[in-house]
Formats: sequence, structure tokens, C-alpha cells
Amino acid sequence: MKTESKLQKLLDSGHFAVTAEIGPPKHASAHGIRHHAHMLKDYVDATNITDCQTAIVRLSSIASAVHILDCGLEPIVQMTCRDRNRIAIQSDLLGAYSLGVRNLLCLSGDHQKFGNEPSAKNVYDIDSIQLIYLMRRMRDEKLFFSGEPIKEHEPRFFIGAVANPFADPFEFRVARLEKKVEAGAEFIQTQCIFDMERFERFMEMVRERGIHERVHILAGVTPLKSWRAAKYLQTSVSGMIVPDDVVERLKKAEDPKREGIEICIEQIKHIRNIPGVHGVHIMAIAWEEVVPEIVERSGLFPRPKVE
Repeated sequence: MKTESKLQKLLDSGHFAVTAEIGPPKHASAHGIRHHAHMLKDYVDATNITDCQTAIVRLSSIASAVHILDCGLEPIVQMTCRDRNRIAIQSDLLGAYSLGVRNLLCLSGDHQKFGNEPSAKNVYDIDSIQLIYLMRRMRDEKLFFSGEPIKEHEPRFFIGAVANPFADPFEFRVARLEKKVEAGAEFIQTQCIFDMERFERFMEMVRERGIHERVHILAGVTPLKSWRAAKYLQTSVSGMIVPDDVVERLKKAEDPKREGIEICIEQIKHIRNIPGVHGVHIMAIAWEEVVPEIVERSGLFPRPKVE
């Protein structure tokens, strides 16, 4: 089903897409996200707006998306199942669509114990796969989650989901990805990739099932500022694999930040040659200003235009 999403038009036309990520602030000012949006708008095709990532209270992803749209950049609104029941999810997404949002990323959400409100009650009225299915049905069959018909003006989102190629059991990751695709996901953004060999094995299994022909896969990359950041991901983040040689390379570098950018550019160039990958998702955590350089030096600038 066609939508008004620029990102979908680019991917469906066979272009290699570039998306980025902007994290809303822990306050009520939009100055920072507007600054980042103006900086990124010529270098990426769309940008994620995170939904209280790591369960920390932040400016609304939908409100942030409106600011980003106003800056001329297409947003991808994240919607987690952690904080809302099905009534609130539907209401918020109807509102988001009415404000011009056309891309939706469906997630479970980080557990609240990791955030700044650890005693908050989680909701999980539905899970992420159910959310994908119900939003696809809302668009294509014009039905609320309850099955009640939507008489007119149904929200027509380009629906996305996430995948982690590295969590154990490894073989299960492709099966879970396929469940999301069968539920209705049309694009996938992966966890950040450092272990290229393992990601290539993951993509082999994806191709064996023909999943790459049914969904657009955007491989996640993250520029690292220091060897300590790499070590933290390696030892403290579940489902993340950072090879020792990446840690050592950053540790030995005279300028670790510059080395982190070089590693990220090398990774993107490698990823572009992996069959079945349709784009990259650059997660420059609190370092958005390096994204333009990474895009340019990876040979992904200028970005293609669509009607």
C-alpha cells in the first residue's frame, strides 16, 4: 500500500536510504532538536524521534516530530508499547497523522527500571508485533484495533520495526524478524552493527528466507567517541557485540573521536556491498553534528530527490 512517506518512495524506487536519530530533550524547549533538524535535513532522508528512550522522561516524540517537520525534515515517530494502552496508542497516532507524520516505528520500549521513573507501572497492553499488525490493519482495512470500522480519513503510515541481529539465540533473530514482516512491517532498522562477520551471517539467513524481498532493511551504525564507550557497549549492553579489535583501535588512536568516525565510514562502505541491505540508520548518540561528514565521506551525498 502506498503512503505519502518520502522514505517509502525512496526505498521503493531502489535508492539506498539514509536515516538518522534525534533524541528529544529532558526539558520543554525544542531549540536543540530544531537545530539538529536544520543540520541534518540535506544529509538524511528521514530521522527517528525516540519515544522516551531508555525509559527516561523526555519531550514527546510526536511534539518533537512537528518541530522537525517545520524544519523541512521528514520524521519517523517511535511508538512504544510500554507507556500506553491501546486507546492511548490509537489516539496519539491519529493525532500524529493529522499533524503530518507519515512514518511510524513500532517498539516494545526499554523496561522502566532502566529509566528515571523505575517505580512507574508499565502497560504492554499489546506488544510490538501486535502493534505492527493492528496499525497495518488500521491503514489497509480501515479498522480500529477493536474491529470497529473507520468511516473516513484512516492513518496511512509507512510502518517500521526494529531488529537485533546479535542477541541470543542467534538463529531465532531471523524468525522474529520474519514475524514482524508478516505482521506488516515494511522497513526494518537494526541495532548498531560492529561485528560485520556476524551481520553478514544474519543477512545470509535473511536472504535464504527471501525476507529481503519483502521488507526494506536499514543497517544500524554508531560512531564511537572513545574506547570506553566501545567497552561499555561490549560489556554492559545486552545483545550487543563489539569486537576487541574495535576497542583496541580506539584505545591506540591519537584522536579517538576521529578514529570513531573513520570506523563508522568504513562500516557503511562495507554494509553497502552486502546483498539485501537497503540503507543505513546512523545513530550518532549525542553527536549529531558528525552525521553530515559521515554521509558525505561514505559516498551517500547528495541525497536523491523524489516527487
